[in-house]
This record gives sequence, C-alpha cells and structure tokens, in this order.
Amino acid sequence: MRKKIIAGNWKMNKTVSEAQNLADAIKRDLDSEAKVDVVLCPPFTAISAVSQAVSGTQIAVGAQNMHFEASGAYTGEISAEMLREQYCRYVILGHSERRQYFGETDESVNQKTKAALAAGLKPIVCVGETLEEREADKYQDVIRTQINGGLAGLSEADFKNLVVAYEPVWAIGTGKTASPEQAQEVHAFIRSLLVELSSQAIADTVRIQYGGSMKPANAAELLSKPDIDGGLIGGAALDAPSFIGIVKAAIEA
Repeated sequence: MRKKIIAGNWKMNKTVSEAQNLADAIKRDLDSEAKVDVVLCPPFTAISAVSQAVSGTQIAVGAQNMHFEASGAYTGEISAEMLREQYCRYVILGHSERRQYFGETDESVNQKTKAALAAGLKPIVCVGETLEEREADKYQDVIRTQINGGLAGLSEADFKNLVVAYEPVWAIGTGKTASPEQAQEVHAFIRSLLVELSSQAIADTVRIQYGGSMKPANAAELLSKPDIDGGLIGGAALDAPSFIGIVKAAIEA
C-alpha cells in the first residue's frame, strides 16, 4: 500500500507572518496524524518560519522550485542546499505555471530532478496537458513526452524517492476538475510509463498525486481511485479548514 501524500502549494501567497499563522492552524488539527504524509510548500521567504512552526510534528516542508546548479551567478535563484538548510524535504518541479510563464522545459525539469535527488530532496514532478491538448486527444502524447523527458536517466533508487503530480492545466484554478474516472485513467497511464522507465515493482511504489482543483467536496471520491495517491493542492491549501478536510479525506480513503 502506498501512503497517501497531500501537499499544499501556496504559490505566491502569504507573507511570513501569514504563513506562520496558516501553518499553526494546520498543525493544531494534524499534529498527531501520521497516516498521511502532509507537506506545506510556502514561498521561499516563509520556508524558515513554516519549518519552525511545524518543527517536531509529522508535517514536512517543501519548496516550489529550485535551480539545478549547486551555486553560481544565477541571480534570483535558490539551490537545493539552501533549501535543505531550511529543513525542506520536498520540492515541486515543473509546475505548469513554471512551464507557461518561465519557459521551463522537460530538459530543465530533468536537471532539477536529478539535482534534488542528489541533494536528498524528494522532488514532486508535475506533468499535465492543456485544454487544447485534451480536446485534441493528445494528452497521452503530451504526458508521455513530459514523463520520459523529465525522468530520463533516473535509477531505481531515484524512483523510490520521487512523487509525480498529474495536474491537468485546464483544471488548475479554474474550478473545473477532471472526473475521478478521467483522473484515474491518466494516473494509471502514468504508472504504465513508470514501468517502462523502471519496472513494475518500482512503479508500484511511486506515489502519483492529482493536482487540479481538489477540495474537500471531491477529495474522497478522487482519492478512492487505485492509482490516485494524494493531492497537490493549490487554492484550498490557503484555507486551513479546507486543507485539513482534504487530509482527513486521504486518511479515510
């Protein structure tokens, strides 16, 4: 059985004090829960404060991005070691917003994924299709390209420390959600691609999250599907009761 993982991607929201308050509110209800992995991914500026807020609990902290180089003349960038020093355990890579607005490619995602793994971070690698690609029935081709490019050259040990997030771009922040059946179909397809890159035994250990407008009202049905192992939560992660509701749905799934 794969342990469910619920990660909150706070995106460019919350000042340091607001982030600390949100982490405190989440911690109060989830401090003792260990049945589900819970990850909070605040902006870079708030990582230290959130790490301190959840210190001593089962809640982990992640970052929303990182550079693939260890150091250098990369103005405005953050390295894996900088994240590790702030007690980050996870890092989101290749989010559709990074691809759309900042020109990230499968190649750069692959470089970052390898760098994260080498530094002891657990990458959450995002893949997903646009509405145009979905309607043109090209979504499997898109996801195959993203998986094969983003995860190229990984070892079996690497796959065991990896999380994949399926985020249909058309369902991010739109209020639209892939039906549980649509989501399960793609998650199963992603797992079949992981088999091709590793083995059935290894692929069966990789957790695949759903990342498209998951909320308390639909979380239980989505998380009941056999290949949906958690959620990468956007908007609902900014509200403590909503995020806690999703985690509790994962505990009961």
